[in-house]
Amino acid sequence: MVRQTTPRRETGFTLIELIVVIAIIGILAAIAMPNMQNAPKRAREAVLMEDLYQMRSSIDQYLGDQGEYPGSLQELVDAGYLRFMPIDPITKSADTWIEIPADAEDVEELQPFDDEVGGGGTGIMDVKSGAIGNSLGGKPFSEF
Repeated sequence: MVRQTTPRRETGFTLIELIVVIAIIGILAAIAMPNMQNAPKRAREAVLMEDLYQMRSSIDQYLGDQGEYPGSLQELVDAGYLRFMPIDPITKSADTWIEIPADAEDVEELQPFDDEVGGGGTGIMDVKSGAIGNSLGGKPFSEF
């Protein structure tokens, strides 16, 4: 009795198939790499915008509750409007925030009949980042 042997197909991948797969993965990685390089900077910019939004919102809440602008950002923390002074994600410091003082006209618009208001600005009405440089979109950090 003669046994007929049929050629068995070897399981696995050929070298050419592996090279094609590796080439496709390399091309996809090359396309994704430039986007991933800017991800940390984009994340810091998003945190900066959120911190500024929260501080400005706290200033507005303080103004609505107290009828005057806060004297400083630290006053917002002391009064409980902010839990802590946010750290500027670009400069990595809480000391670089630029406090924009309220003009006398702004204060007079709020309290036109109050005799105690007058002279220079009272408190801060806005806050900006003290970071130097531009965002990925080309806008200076100080204009956020």
